[in-house]
Amino acid sequence: MDFEAMLSGFKSKTCVMSVERFANGDYGNIRIAAGNQAHCDDMLHTMRRPFVPGSPYAEYFPQNKNFEDFCCRSAFYGESLHSYVRLPQMDLWLNMTLLPLDSDQENIGYCIYSYEVTPYANSEQRASLSADTASAVLQTCLKLRDAGEFGGKLQEITEDIRKLCDSDYCGILLGDEEAKRCTLLCEALKPGSGVIPIKSFLNEKTYELTKSWDETLGDSTCLILKDQKDMAWLSTVNPRWHSELTRAGARTVVLFPLNYNDQVLGHIWAINFNVENTVKIKETLELTTFFIASEVSNYQLLRKLEQLSSVDMLTGVKNRNSMNNLISDAVTGKLGIAFPCQVVFADLNGLKRVNDEKGHDAGDRLLKTAAAVLRKVFHDVDVFRAGGDEYMILAPGMEQAELEERVKRLYELADREEDLHFAVGTAIARTPGELHLAMHTADEKMYINKNEYYDRYPERKYR
Repeated sequence: MDFEAMLSGFKSKTCVMSVERFANGDYGNIRIAAGNQAHCDDMLHTMRRPFVPGSPYAEYFPQNKNFEDFCCRSAFYGESLHSYVRLPQMDLWLNMTLLPLDSDQENIGYCIYSYEVTPYANSEQRASLSADTASAVLQTCLKLRDAGEFGGKLQEITEDIRKLCDSDYCGILLGDEEAKRCTLLCEALKPGSGVIPIKSFLNEKTYELTKSWDETLGDSTCLILKDQKDMAWLSTVNPRWHSELTRAGARTVVLFPLNYNDQVLGHIWAINFNVENTVKIKETLELTTFFIASEVSNYQLLRKLEQLSSVDMLTGVKNRNSMNNLISDAVTGKLGIAFPCQVVFADLNGLKRVNDEKGHDAGDRLLKTAAAVLRKVFHDVDVFRAGGDEYMILAPGMEQAELEERVKRLYELADREEDLHFAVGTAIARTPGELHLAMHTADEKMYINKNEYYDRYPERKYR
């Protein structure tokens, strides 16, 4: 075939891809059979060497299994395909179209590949979807914007995606780079599928495994493993992940990272999906995951702001603002807590002496140690830093004998720490209306306990 004459009419960068086909249906070499002038100029500019017709495509384009799948679909099955995707490693956007060509060779298929690469996303191109795909993406967007609990919305969307993929399983896993751990946001499992859900595999090494997913993705926007050949390929490049998938009962996998502002927030994936709908699944999830990632980012930002407004940054326990809100909600009945409720105030003895003699860094370390000991003793309730070196604990439904055991334990643990001495006062509120009185009583008892301490150790007072 006269490829040069055929390509001369294309103004955009265009080439002919040849795909080798085996008798069992697998594909072999994928080459760039010919290219127009725009393509040749681009190769010379980007690769710094002339284009040689018939070269393996990976010598000029980034190797990508999704691109190979598109070439096969177009060359072998006569599909006309279009995709607009981001190339993460190159920070570029690729607008590509593949059109099937007739072939005069039994074991070789051809398709025309026309492409444009830009540094910025084109919103019109991203929105150029089929009616079915656009409907699915719009449905997801509407559900994301609905009022309701965040986890509940994402759970419903995850089930929708599972059904769209006609898969046995779909899940969303978020990563925390600071803590080096993963959390399962939601998952949907087809009844009777036999697939083992991801929560059965979550452990301290899961975060490390998800980082290997990104390495396996490379320059691809997603990973689609649609048959045993693809799974065998995965076993060579990421054997640990392949082993986990096999143990879970996976035969096919589609994985998309949740990218937002050049940061991978997590991943969404489906197991044992309908490979006949691969193109539709890819097109839908490429845009759907963009909106999901945006919503996840907003959710994480709000959680972080909420934490900043309710958590003491030095010690990690709840702050005074959070304490006041809890008391107010409990007194007004907005928050139902069990009564009677124990109130505990704990203050540090000798903090000023530590600050004066050892420095404020040592004083800060003592405050953090105090908070850690309090949280260890009162592990099932919230600990609040009421201000300065004073902490407060509410223990709803706790019996008096249990409280006394905990206070005894608090003193025992404090004795094991350097410079850690607590003054403690307790009181009980039997109704919401008694909470403020119980707090006042516990505070007074704490100061009585503090004075008793300084009576025993007068040399430590105000030093």
